[in-house]
Amino acid sequence: MQALIEVKDLKQYFPILGGFFGKEVQTVKAVDGVSFHINKGETFGLVGESGSGKTTLGRSILHLYQPTSGQIFYDGKEITKENYRPYAKKMQIIFQDPYASLNPRMTVEDIVGEALDIHNLCASKIARRDRVKELLNFVGLNTEQATRYPHEFSGGQRQRIGIARALAVNPEFIVCDEPVSALDVSIQAQIINMLDDMQKKLGLTYLFIAHDLAVIRQISDRVAVMYLGNIVELTDSSTLYSNALHPYTKSLISAIPISDPDIAKHQERIILKGEIPSPINPPSGCKFRTRCPIAETLCSEKTPEFREISLNHYCACHFV
Repeated sequence: MQALIEVKDLKQYFPILGGFFGKEVQTVKAVDGVSFHINKGETFGLVGESGSGKTTLGRSILHLYQPTSGQIFYDGKEITKENYRPYAKKMQIIFQDPYASLNPRMTVEDIVGEALDIHNLCASKIARRDRVKELLNFVGLNTEQATRYPHEFSGGQRQRIGIARALAVNPEFIVCDEPVSALDVSIQAQIINMLDDMQKKLGLTYLFIAHDLAVIRQISDRVAVMYLGNIVELTDSSTLYSNALHPYTKSLISAIPISDPDIAKHQERIILKGEIPSPINPPSGCKFRTRCPIAETLCSEKTPEFREISLNHYCACHFV
């Protein structure tokens, strides 16, 4: 398969002021040397706790944040700050919070049509209006709702508006930044099914970010598990859930609720000790060692190599 997106040793650091007088400059290592690729037409899942760097990684790929270092390739061509403009139309994002991501002072028609105006995709106001109505139909909204404002819609409907906005410029790649985490469970299923249908009809490629492994399992072809700025495990979806190798991944999978009470009774829950460390001052060696149930002295002395353990199954752990 051909890679549409390729990321090589991406780092995204943010300077902040600290110290007693607020003059000491510290560095938040939100993404700390990440490499992977996303094939054309696939859904690449990215999972991890809050604060692991998932959203920052997605936004860095789109150059919403200018990467500190590393390389990002789109269809084999490197994207830089200077040549990003042509790629802006090909790469879009669906934001996490449908209540905060839509301008409350704009009608739905203007929200969805804004990208059409920026990229000069419609020759007239009539063509613009027709395109907006086409997009609203596509995401399951009534075209008569185009003149309404965001506050007149439910959370699920607002997210559909956000999806219509992302589709307006006919993108090839979409970053789905936890697009269902703010929605009710029944609405989550509707949005996921819609994203799946869109992918089949339009040939889209997704980076699907979530902290819910059950959602990731449902939609992803391959999954990367992220912890404190690094990817610790990467493989196809079925292998990850049946044969997880990293202790962090095993803990996340053990937390997935099981509907069958007889099976759930025998399910061993792996509870991690402590909180995720600060990205300002991460632990030496393996960043997960402070919470790892199998950590040894080696883990504090040496950073584990992210290596291929079996065919297309990568993991960063000394004891795999």
